[in-house]
Amino acid sequence: MIRNPFRDLDHKKLTRSSDVLQKQNDYYKIVNRRIVIFGIIISILFLSVFFKLTLLQTRDYDKYSLKLANISSSKQISQPPRGEIYDRNGKIIVKTVSAHNITYFPPSNTTDDEKWELAQKFSRTFEVKDDFLSKSDLQDMYLYLYRDSHGKKDTSGNHLLTENELKGKLKSEEKDKLVRSRITEQMINSIASKREKKAYSVYLAMNRPPADTVKVIIEDASDEDVAYLLEHKHQFEGFDVDFSSWKREYPYKDTLRDVLGSVSSSNQGIPLEEQDYYNALGYPLNSRVGTSGLEKEYESLLSGSFKTEEMQTTSDGEVNTNELTSGKKGYNLHLTIDIDLQVALDKIMTDVIKRYAGTKDREAFNQAFVTLIDPNTGEVLAMSGAIKNEDKDVYKFASGNYLNNYPVGSAVKGATVYMVLNEGVITPKETVMDEKMNIAGDVIGSYQNYGPVDAEKALAVSSNVYMWQSIIKLAGGVYKYGQPLQVSQQQTNKTLELMRHYYSMFGLGTKTGIDVPNEALGVTGYTQTAGNLLDYSIGQYDTYSPIQLAQYVSTVANGGKKLQPKLVNYATEVNSDYVVYQNKTKTQSVIEGNLDYLKVVKNGFRECVATNHCGVSLNALDKDVAAKTGTAQTEIWKDGSIHKYTNATIIGFAPYDKPKIAFTASAPTSADDTHDLAANICVTEIIPRVLEEYFKKYN
Repeated sequence: MIRNPFRDLDHKKLTRSSDVLQKQNDYYKIVNRRIVIFGIIISILFLSVFFKLTLLQTRDYDKYSLKLANISSSKQISQPPRGEIYDRNGKIIVKTVSAHNITYFPPSNTTDDEKWELAQKFSRTFEVKDDFLSKSDLQDMYLYLYRDSHGKKDTSGNHLLTENELKGKLKSEEKDKLVRSRITEQMINSIASKREKKAYSVYLAMNRPPADTVKVIIEDASDEDVAYLLEHKHQFEGFDVDFSSWKREYPYKDTLRDVLGSVSSSNQGIPLEEQDYYNALGYPLNSRVGTSGLEKEYESLLSGSFKTEEMQTTSDGEVNTNELTSGKKGYNLHLTIDIDLQVALDKIMTDVIKRYAGTKDREAFNQAFVTLIDPNTGEVLAMSGAIKNEDKDVYKFASGNYLNNYPVGSAVKGATVYMVLNEGVITPKETVMDEKMNIAGDVIGSYQNYGPVDAEKALAVSSNVYMWQSIIKLAGGVYKYGQPLQVSQQQTNKTLELMRHYYSMFGLGTKTGIDVPNEALGVTGYTQTAGNLLDYSIGQYDTYSPIQLAQYVSTVANGGKKLQPKLVNYATEVNSDYVVYQNKTKTQSVIEGNLDYLKVVKNGFRECVATNHCGVSLNALDKDVAAKTGTAQTEIWKDGSIHKYTNATIIGFAPYDKPKIAFTASAPTSADDTHDLAANICVTEIIPRVLEEYFKKYN
């Protein structure tokens, strides 16, 4: 039988075909398996998404709704009108009136370049100021506007650094400091015109932090600018007019302005050094706060409570406002000041400075101060001052009564006499022979030899010798004509400490606590020799402010109570007489010792006026005035040499038997001490006129 030669071949072909088919079947199995696995994974993912969405709609709905609200909305805090300030008779001296601010709230997705273009357009259209740009702001402006040689924007400041500096490892702070140190005023002016500076001031205001708050661009905008913006609002996206703002007005202009103080603008906001304090109280950074004087001291009463609004941005970019809390206007302050009396005293003080400052024998005289205070309550009825600057302009300077201090001379002798009497060094009727003293060849004495003087006469004639002899005894020392004082250092130190204790009981050398910021303490002498004790006893050692003198003479007048001076009596609700705060009279201390000796001091003050030693004009008044004058030598370094002058002072009270008013006047460097001494200008020109004005209103 013949074998088929193609049989094996066909069989091999068939085997190969079966293998291919088997492989194809295996491939389909693998694909199907992977599809199943992928489908399972997709199902799990969809189940996870479904589960997450379910949680969002149930458990986490409130949380994510809040997050969405926070993204699309922000809370804005604004200040209601500030409380007003009245004098003791109800006359308004600081008003709060409405003002219109132009504001900016950044629309969503606004680029930096778009803001800059808008700032340029805005500054060309509206009245914009650039005077608040600091040196740092101008440097930032230079870096912002700088373009390289190809016209490309470059804010790095690298063009101001050398190659070595660029290659070096400068820290960012070091680089910034180095770059800024090389930006000159000429470079700034070369790159920025006046118009661009105004535009940059707007740009800064638009970007003031925090980012999602309303920015004040123009405070107290003119009616013309407000009307134009409202009409062309579509051209200035994000800008608007705030009709709820306010500003301060002063019906009496610059009268008492430095004591009343100032309020920061919206652009200034909270002073940098006080931001932590105000932030802790919930103040936004752009809050307007009192920065000086009574505005600062009584910020918590004047500022009121904040208004809170929620600003929501819709999907089409519009901003809707919803009020959360309405806020409340600040309380009104009622001062102790009689504004009419204050105006009268201001006229007197400015007249005296204009007439006498810089005249013959008063070449260095350029300022003077006066305070009227109720010795029974501590209420300051008027506080005036005037100063002449180098340009010969005269300004009111009432705050000088508590900011400045000087040696005051013999005005302190009332405290000295009380001390030596109370310490038993001398009795009220015991006399001391007032004649020249010679201490180690240094001849000293009173203005003239007064012969035998007791305590009252010593005050009346202002005997230096009485004070010196008494202090030497107080220190346990011995005076011998022509010999040095024999007082040990230990006893000197002890006596000086005792003297300061007594003087402080009257308010001398301590802060009075008057309700304004930055009251000056005065300068305390630091050398401690026996001679310093003599200087101290006649007001030639430590320095005191006029308000300290006012507290001192009030303590004498009221019989020994050291009362805290005050400028504010109480605060009330808006449009109401309801008192929310009362600044009650505060007795800080009572004079230690035998207060009968204080009567001796009062009698001595009265005798000073009655015997014309405190000036003829005071004795001519129809009221019984008690007073004590003082002149103190002082030195000023000027034109390469020392010049000697005298400070003039007078303190007192009236009427003598039942004091209603205490007064003090100070005129530093009011006379040239190298020529014939000019008259005490406080006695001849200031206090007589001041008391005449006072008695016109208060008999």
